Amino acid sequence: MPRPIKCRRVAQIPGTIYFKPAGVPLRELDEVVVSVDEIEAIRLKDIEGLEQEQGAEKMNISRPTFQRMLSSARGKIADALINGKAIRIEGGNIEMTQVRFRCRRDGTEWEVTPDEISPDRPPVCPECNTPQELPIVAMGWHGRGRGHCCREQRRR
Repeated sequence: MPRPIKCRRVAQIPGTIYFKPAGVPLRELDEVVVSVDEIEAIRLKDIEGLEQEQGAEKMNISRPTFQRMLSSARGKIADALINGKAIRIEGGNIEMTQVRFRCRRDGTEWEVTPDEISPDRPPVCPECNTPQELPIVAMGWHGRGRGHCCREQRRR
């Protein structure tokens, strides 16, 4: 029996999940799929400038796993850029480190940890106390094949 995959912590979900070469119809393109956890590894290493050990610690994985994810993501992105393929970001065995909310009433934004979110007690805006149903980073996230939340897996 294989070892279960450890959840990878992700601090943010990419706002854009699809990239394609300009001027080429989508139906004519091959596609490369990069997982959300691979994108997080790229973000931590190449955008945040963290060392692999620090990035692995933030994602709650080993340094060799972080290195494999980084290499895999870079290879897929290079393939797409050089060979004119579309890039789709989806999938992965992830859990959010923080969830960002935006008040529907006054636009206030704030973050909470996933453990602070309860189905029977939705988060309320810290400014106007309006209950919030959907976090801004997770709108459309669950149930569309774009990632798997480890917290939901543990509840099953």
